[in-house]
Amino acid sequence: MTHIPIPSRVAIVTGGSGGIGRAVAERLARDGVAVLVHYSGSADKAKEIVESIAAGGGQATAFGGDVADADAMAAMFRHATDAFGGIDVVAHTAGIMPLAPIAQMDLDTFDRIQRTNVRGTFVVNQLAARQLRPGGAIINFSTSVTRLQMPTYGPYAASKGAVEAMTLILARELRGRDITVNAVAPGPTATPLFFEGKTEQVINHIASLNPMERLGTPDDIAEVTAFLAGPGRWVNGQVLYANGGAA
Repeated sequence: MTHIPIPSRVAIVTGGSGGIGRAVAERLARDGVAVLVHYSGSADKAKEIVESIAAGGGQATAFGGDVADADAMAAMFRHATDAFGGIDVVAHTAGIMPLAPIAQMDLDTFDRIQRTNVRGTFVVNQLAARQLRPGGAIINFSTSVTRLQMPTYGPYAASKGAVEAMTLILARELRGRDITVNAVAPGPTATPLFFEGKTEQVINHIASLNPMERLGTPDDIAEVTAFLAGPGRWVNGQVLYANGGAA
């Protein structure tokens, strides 16, 4: 019988089958963290990531569910605890980003954005606040668009403003627990979600807005997340803008 060691740290990465989520899951695994890779509709991608982490000597498992569904997320937290013995880090990268001018977006789409991005963050953070072990870290995801104020991003930016508010307040509510709560606010990042519906001209213009004159990469964002998940214990109740200096 093969003995599977109990990992020293365990992370849940929501949206772990997406561009940034995958990079975060794989980066944490390289630090020796056991990872639950959450997915919404991409079971095959999540399985591939789990297999990739295992091939590199890490520990990982996958779990699917709607982040705004409290029962599904409670089951995900139970699965992580059953698989690895506890939970230390929650990196909540899951989110959706339909774009349209405020005057043109239909309310059903607006409600869907808020359900996934706001309610989903609340559900996941509530479970994390109840279950993370001392020394843990909650890392939410906002967006630099809250500063860049780009047209068509209004409903999405509004949802992320709510995420930032929850993050800063939860950090203070967890006084005495030795759990940090921060948000990462990426700038434009080269993921399938970002490229969707954009022309090459628009992409090049957006890439030129920061002094680095390029898009961010998922690995850029994963490095910031790994810092907050591990050595960055004195950073708490903050929003870190990872955008190459765009704003």
